[in-house]
Amino acid sequence: MSEVTFTQQGMWVTEQLVGVGTAYHMPLLVHLRGELDAGALLAACAAVVGRHPMLGSVVAEVDGELRLVPGAEVPVRRASALGGAEVVAAAVREEILRGFDLETGPLARFTLFETGPATHLLVFVAHHLVFDGQSKDVLVRDLAAFHNGEPLPPLATVDHGRAERDRVAALLQDAREFWKPRWREPGETVVLGRALRSRRAGEGRMLHFTADPSIPGLTRFEVLLAALHVLLKGYGNDRVTTAVDLSTRTPEAADHVGLFVNELPVSSEPSSQESFLSFATALRAGLREVYRFRQVPLARAMPRIRPHAALVPVSVSYRTRRDADPVFTGLDASVEWTVFNHAVRGALHLQCVDGSGGLVVSLRYDSEVVSDAQKVADDLRLLLERATQAPEKPINKILNDTLEKRWVPSPP
Repeated sequence: MSEVTFTQQGMWVTEQLVGVGTAYHMPLLVHLRGELDAGALLAACAAVVGRHPMLGSVVAEVDGELRLVPGAEVPVRRASALGGAEVVAAAVREEILRGFDLETGPLARFTLFETGPATHLLVFVAHHLVFDGQSKDVLVRDLAAFHNGEPLPPLATVDHGRAERDRVAALLQDAREFWKPRWREPGETVVLGRALRSRRAGEGRMLHFTADPSIPGLTRFEVLLAALHVLLKGYGNDRVTTAVDLSTRTPEAADHVGLFVNELPVSSEPSSQESFLSFATALRAGLREVYRFRQVPLARAMPRIRPHAALVPVSVSYRTRRDADPVFTGLDASVEWTVFNHAVRGALHLQCVDGSGGLVVSLRYDSEVVSDAQKVADDLRLLLERATQAPEKPINKILNDTLEKRWVPSPP
């Protein structure tokens, strides 16, 4: 039994008070082609669960405190999805939408589907309480190693919740002083003429695009975030605030499955006359300041914040994947890393994976409040192209090139 992290505590409370549907479901698909030893793969799945007890944990109240305790056994099962692509899609959707019992667990499950002659699909779904984006890499890497019979070094036993509390205690006072003049309760964010507010998570839709936003001196993420802020400026927001998911993993947690993420706000006031490069560089400096307190949940520094599925209407998550997919000996394997969970936190969420082929952006949106998400994606993609081609251009010229007659600059 160990302590929960602050993010686990906040997520558990949000689930109790607000309810988020499938917004916290985290699916992963592994496509396998070839002569599969199904028993060996299922044994590898069970071995992964044994290596990462977090997958078999639930959050429970013990003596008035929230603790991680063992839950129901994580299921590892076989099923059939023969009959073509529509049958497979329906089976995957059903696995993703199937709920989790937060009190008893399990909060993760493996299902191996036979989809055709010498073809299988492994569907893994976990609740965000015990899993995050980086955990996907850890899980698939360890799964491949167990399948291939490769030995893995033992993992150190770490009470991540207890260690986090010590780190946060050391930073808390400085974090409060940092956020006091910066944090404002989220208001409206205008997107394509419609004012969006933070709201409960709900059913969502998703679309993808790929970009290569490379500007010397800036990371792809920094360019993307700057472009998003400039686009929201073009949509009519003088002050822009987006939420950003930041990793809180320490070296001790590098090989562990779990929830090591903290959502924090990033605000800016883009000036029409400054260059995109100047704005992005200043935003980078602001991010660096936020990074100093990435371990401290905003609700700890600003304790009056209410439980929420989305801190602000527009949010971004980002992770880097530069390694090739793990090899499953004797099989042709491929992994779908960003599988849609059919829900969205807030109104608009950009889930970004930075890989060797570029930056893949999954734009997840609430179709009831975002009237034309394809237009938003097209605008952002075009703005990224304009900004990376001529980062020294003033923001107003980039917006003119991107939005044409739809952008009306604010009076000087």
